[in-house]
Amino acid sequence: MNTWLAALAVLALPAAAQQRPAAAPFTLAPLPYPPGALAPVIDAETMTLHHDKHHQAYVDALNKAVAANPALAGQSLEQLLARAASLPPAVRNNAGGHWNHSFFWRTMTRPGTGGAPSERLARAIDAGFGSLDGMKTAFRAAGTGRFGSGWAWLIVGRDGRLAIASTPNQDNPLMDAAEVQGMPLLGNDLWEHAYYLTYRNRRADYLDAWWQLVDWAEVSRRYAAATARSSSSGTTG
Repeated sequence: MNTWLAALAVLALPAAAQQRPAAAPFTLAPLPYPPGALAPVIDAETMTLHHDKHHQAYVDALNKAVAANPALAGQSLEQLLARAASLPPAVRNNAGGHWNHSFFWRTMTRPGTGGAPSERLARAIDAGFGSLDGMKTAFRAAGTGRFGSGWAWLIVGRDGRLAIASTPNQDNPLMDAAEVQGMPLLGNDLWEHAYYLTYRNRRADYLDAWWQLVDWAEVSRRYAAATARSSSSGTTG
């Protein structure tokens, strides 16, 4: 049922990891930049706590949950996401937490250095939202409209078109349980630990400032990979 998403999930990984998705026991990769690299948008203390404590906790709990379910031995993170609806909550929640954060770190770069969407991605954004600002407005609405903790996403949907989605907790659009399914191009963490030291309860301010960090070269790479896969599978772009 979710084979399209399972095939596309690996495209969100760095190129070096795409051939052999890792299976349990899972490990925490280092941040792709120093903890203070995203300041002042995200401060070094927040990044250190977020990566070293929160993300590590998801990895540790996921390994424990998979070890307790022998039927899951040898499955990759992407395979777990594709069948999340049928998995124990401890596997679903922590697999999502590990994948989401790994994806999140690679979505960002130093403030003001992320460039702009590729020409192809820019055309798709204009077609779907009227403009880049229109997309950001829709993304902001999804992020501020999410009650409690969760994520906001820009995705390539199953029809090959761009869409904005929001998921609760550590769910993501790759999961068979997601209300809106698709291939994530970028996602922002809406949990308070992602922004509270600087922004307190001002989630909207965090969402607005976060665009300074988006690595549009990486997002454009993901879009090119996702749409190439969609085209070969017979969907329209």
